[in-house]
Order: sequence, then C-alpha cells, then structure tokens
Amino acid sequence: MIDLKYVSTELEKAARETSAFILKESKEFDINRTEKKGLNDFVSYVDKGSEKMLVEKLSLLLPEAGFITEEGTSKKIGLRYCWVIDPLDGTTNFLHGFHPYAISIALKEHDEVIAGIVYEVGGNESFTAWKGGGAWLNGSKIHASKALKLADSLVATGFPYSDFKLLDSYMKCLTHFCKHTHGIRRLGSAAIDLAYVACGRFDAFYEYGLHEWDIAAGMLLVREAGGRVSDFSGNEKNLTGEEFIAANGFVFAEILEIVSKFMKN
Repeated sequence: MIDLKYVSTELEKAARETSAFILKESKEFDINRTEKKGLNDFVSYVDKGSEKMLVEKLSLLLPEAGFITEEGTSKKIGLRYCWVIDPLDGTTNFLHGFHPYAISIALKEHDEVIAGIVYEVGGNESFTAWKGGGAWLNGSKIHASKALKLADSLVATGFPYSDFKLLDSYMKCLTHFCKHTHGIRRLGSAAIDLAYVACGRFDAFYEYGLHEWDIAAGMLLVREAGGRVSDFSGNEKNLTGEEFIAANGFVFAEILEIVSKFMKN
C-alpha cells in the first residue's frame, strides 16, 4: 500500500519544478513554433518538454506505474498503477500569453483515481487531493461551495473548439444558464475549472469533448472537497471527459437535470 499523502507531496514538487520551466519559456515564447494536432488543437515544444520532465520524475517516484499522457511521451503500461498527465492544460491560453493554464497529474489504481494535483502556473496555486485525505490548496483544506441552487451559482464551462456536433444544443443550454444563474465563466482550462469548483470559486461546471487527462485530477479534487461529478446521464464511474458535470452537493442534481435536458436530446 503506497503512502498517498507522500505521493501528493512529491507530485507538488514535480509540478513546481515543471512550472518553473513553463514560466521561463513563456517569457520568450515564439507562437510560430507551435504545431497543430487538429482543428484549433495546438501543441508546443513547451507541452512536450513539460511532459518529458514529468514522466522522468514520476517514473522515479513509482517505477511500476504506467502512463496516459496527452502528448504520448510514454506509452508504458502499468498493471496496477497509472499516471494520467496533462502537462499544460490551457495551451491556447499559453500561446497567447493569457492566464490561466495548469499542470494536471493524477494517479490511478486500476480504474480509480487515488491522488492528483492541478497546479495553476501563473498564480502559483497548488490544488492537491488523495483518496480519503480531502482536498487542499497550498496546504490549506478546501471545500466545495455552499450555494443551495443554481439561481445563486456561478457556473463554469468550456466552449466547443473542434467538436461541434452538439453546438446547437450547447448554445441552448448556455442561454438557459445565462438567464438563470449569477453568470457563466470560460477560463480555457477544464483542470482549473474543476479546481475552482473544489475550492468554491465556482459552484458548477459542465463541458463535452474533454479527455481523461483534462479531468482526472480535478475530478478527485471535487469529490474530496465534498462535490460530485458525472456524465450527462448521471453516471459517476469510469468517466472519460466526453461528457462531464461537476458541482457542489447541493446544486449537482439541478445542473444534471438541466444539462441532460438540453444536451441529451
């Protein structure tokens, strides 16, 4: 049995060191050195360099673990443990010199996320969690908000940028929330959106077309902070990010009902 608190401490060290590399490169970054993976889906040498750093450090921390990485730096398979890494969540923000962007790392045991970190690079904020250990921001315990209904909530989302098959339904859902909440925010980093749900800055979040590396660490943060996560059908297990909802425990059922109404038709 591994010491998850110790793992979380080591994750924070790895994220801080990698964050220093990202900040250094951001000062003289040339957007013309960017590659395109797909429609509005970009990758830079900073993404790849950050991922290589993290894979090296985490391989030393838990040699038997495999990897699921956004940039494919390692395809090692672990029989029990697996790291899920997004080395720079919010790449488009980074390319344009716009914060926030983050490092997201999760550790899975079989199909369950048991430790994770979302490290917001510009703000030097470290959101960490481990199974049964609660959620933490720079060493202080955090909790999801206490908003009792969506009418009193600030909702986060991510706009579709390459997968537009549900765009019409998405816009109807967005319109509803514009009219019936305190407002909508779009930061450009799902990992940070989830960290903010965990610490109560946002009351709820929804998006489609995400990947496991976008949500794995943030999902654990929300759960350990007292919130809930699911897909648009309410399933709370084996989430991939293709459909994703997160909220505090009070408004979860309400946002699930509304998103399901608009996005599942």
